[in-house]
Amino acid sequence: MSHQVLARKYRPRSFDELVGQQHVLRALANGMAQSRLHHAYLFTGTRGVGKTTLARILARCLNCEQGVSSTPCGACGACREIDEGRFVDLIEVDAASRTKVEDTRELLDNVQYAPTRGRYKIYLVDEVHMLSGHSFNALLKTLEEPPPHVVFLLATTDPQKLPATVLSRCLQFNLKRLPPDLIASHLRALLDQEQVEAEERALQRLARAADGSMRDALSLTDQALAFGSGALRDDDVASMLGSIDTRWVLDILQALQAGDGPALMQAADGLAEQAPDFSDVLAAMLETLHGLAVLQTVPEAADQDDPEFEQLQQLAEALAPEDVQLFYQIALNGRRDLALAPDPRLGFDMVLLRLLAFRPDAGETPDPSSGAGRQPKPRSAAASPRPKKPEPTATAPAPQTATAVPEPAVEEALPGDRGDSTTQEAPDSQAAASKSVPPWPQLLEQLGLSGMSQELAMQCHWGRQDQDLVVLHLDRAHIHLCMPPLEKRLREALSDWFGRPVTLRIEPVEAAATQTPAAMADEQRRQRQRLAEQAIDGDPTVSALRETFGAEIVPDSVQPRGH
Repeated sequence: MSHQVLARKYRPRSFDELVGQQHVLRALANGMAQSRLHHAYLFTGTRGVGKTTLARILARCLNCEQGVSSTPCGACGACREIDEGRFVDLIEVDAASRTKVEDTRELLDNVQYAPTRGRYKIYLVDEVHMLSGHSFNALLKTLEEPPPHVVFLLATTDPQKLPATVLSRCLQFNLKRLPPDLIASHLRALLDQEQVEAEERALQRLARAADGSMRDALSLTDQALAFGSGALRDDDVASMLGSIDTRWVLDILQALQAGDGPALMQAADGLAEQAPDFSDVLAAMLETLHGLAVLQTVPEAADQDDPEFEQLQQLAEALAPEDVQLFYQIALNGRRDLALAPDPRLGFDMVLLRLLAFRPDAGETPDPSSGAGRQPKPRSAAASPRPKKPEPTATAPAPQTATAVPEPAVEEALPGDRGDSTTQEAPDSQAAASKSVPPWPQLLEQLGLSGMSQELAMQCHWGRQDQDLVVLHLDRAHIHLCMPPLEKRLREALSDWFGRPVTLRIEPVEAAATQTPAAMADEQRRQRQRLAEQAIDGDPTVSALRETFGAEIVPDSVQPRGH
C-alpha cells in the first residue's frame, strides 16, 4: 500500500517537530544537557497528544550514535532503526495485551543483559495502567533499582489506576490537551506541504472535533479528504461530522429576540428535517450564546474572523445581556435533561418554549384577569426588563388608591430607628385603616421571608415611607442582592403586612446610615461568642486542667450553647 496516512507520515521525529507540550520538552532537554537522566519516565495524558511519540523521540536521544542529546542526528543507524521500529534495544510492550504476571516476568528476564546495539536498553510500556496488580508487584523492584543500562518509558491515559508505589519511582510528565487554534494551524502547515486546498472554517471544525487530540485531528482530516475528493470544504466537513449549521441557531435566536413563536417553531421544524442530534444542537446554541455574551461584555475579545460575526453583532446589540445569560442557563439545563425526555424532539421543543416564555422579572405584576404578560414580546436591549438604578434625589409620586389611607407619622419614629424609639400610634378611629409601623428589625421578623429575599431585607435599612411608597437603603457592597425576583417577594410581603398594595424602591447608598438587621445579628453572634469564651476561660475545671496537665484551649473550638 503506497498511501500513508497523515498521522504516520507526519509523526514527529524530534522535539522541534512536536506540537505543544513545551513544559515537558523543556524539562527533558535540560535533563539531557546536564546529564541528569532518570531510569523511569511516565508520560500521561489523553489519547493522541504524543505520549508514545515523545517516548520514541527520547529513545532516539538516548541512543543516537552522536551522543546523548536533545537533538538526535536522525541519520545514524540507531536513529533510522528506531524510526522504522526495528531497533533491537527498544522493546515496545502493549500492556493491554500482556497483562499477566507471567508476561511481565518474561519481559524482565533479559533486563540484566547489556544492550546489543545501543547505549541503553529501553523498555517502552504503553497503556501501563492495564497491567494486573501482580504484574506491578513483579515490576516494582526492577523499576526502583534497574541496571545502569536500562531506562523504562511508561505511557498511560489513566494514571489514577497506577499504584502509588509505581508513581513514586517515576518522573511523571502530564501532556496537555492541545487547543483548537494550535491544532488548526498545524493542520494548515501540513496541508500546505501536501498542496491540498482547505478552507479555514473547515480546519476550525476539524480542530474542535478533535477534542484536544492531534492524532484524532489528522485521522479526521484523512476522512474529510476522502469525503471531499481531495479538498477540505466547510460544507463537506460539516456534513461528514454531522455538525449543526450555525444559520439554524441564528434563526432560532432571532425568533426568540422578536418573540415570534410561529417563526421559532418553523425554524425548529426545518432543523428537524436535517435529522440532527438535538444535544449537539443545544451545544451549538450554547457556543453561539457564549459568543454573544463575549460581544456584549468584552467586545475586544470576540472572534471577528467568524463568518457570522456581523449577524452575531446585530443580535448582541438587539438582545438584553440578562436575556443572553438566561438563554444560556435554560439551554444548559435543557441539554442536561434531554436524555430524560420521552423523545429528543419533544425535549428540544420544550427548551425552545422555555426560552420563549421565561424572561427576567421586571417587577411588574400583571392582572391575571386581563391575561397580560402571556403573549411573548420582543426582547431588546433598549426595552430591557432590568429596572434602572433610581436617582437618589428623585421622589416618586404617591399612587392613588380607591380608599384614602392616612399617612403614618414617620417623622416622629421611623422603622429604621433602634428599639428606644417609639412609634406614634394612629388614632382609634383610623386603627382599621393604618398600622403602627414597628422598628425595621421587628417588622422584618413579621414579614415571613426566607432564603435570598430575607438576606436582601436584612442587608437593608429603613429609608422612609411616603403614603404607599416604601424606600429602603442598601449598601452598594450588597447591590448584587438587588434582583427583580427578590424585590418582588419583599414588596409582596410588605403589601401583605400593610394590608394594601405598596410600591417598594431600594436605593443604593455608599454606606449604611444605621445598622442593618444583618449587622445587628452579626454583633449579637460575636457578643455571644465572647461571653462563651470568657465562661470557658474562667471555668474552675478548665483552670484545674491547665495547672495540672498544662492543657490549652484549642482556638475557635469554643461555641456558644445552642450554636
